[in-house]
Amino acid sequence: MQVAVGSDHGGFKLKREIIDYLKEQGIEYQDFGTYSTDSVDYPDFARAVAEAVAAGKYERGILCCGTGIGVSIAANKVAGIRAALCHDTFSARMAGEHNMANIITMGERVIGAGLAREIVKAWLGAKFAGGRHARRLDKIAAMEKGSVAGNVCR
Repeated sequence: MQVAVGSDHGGFKLKREIIDYLKEQGIEYQDFGTYSTDSVDYPDFARAVAEAVAAGKYERGILCCGTGIGVSIAANKVAGIRAALCHDTFSARMAGEHNMANIITMGERVIGAGLAREIVKAWLGAKFAGGRHARRLDKIAAMEKGSVAGNVCR
């Protein structure tokens, strides 16, 4: 597995902890920056990771900012990306099993390094359940293409 990792200045320290975890687990990764705590704009890093994942260069992506919210919003603007904000292990596991999230986001100002490691572990270990969840992902993909899929309530 190859993982694209990125952060803004607000998530820089948490990203370093996650990279340490990936190294310990022998998981290949690419750091898309930022490389310091100097102020930067989170959409730039979220886009770089999201586009790399959407293009199939990396199987998964992990993004960090102060809250995880900004990078989640930005990453989800890239077609084919299902970025999930996860601040607990249950959400991380469900993001993988039910939503086949290809990116998770976390906030350095919200969670600590130990929990972040457990979140990454839960998400990377989750297997997509398929079935009714695949049908729902098909509907999301159709929305990205501007079409309506199946029975949509308005």
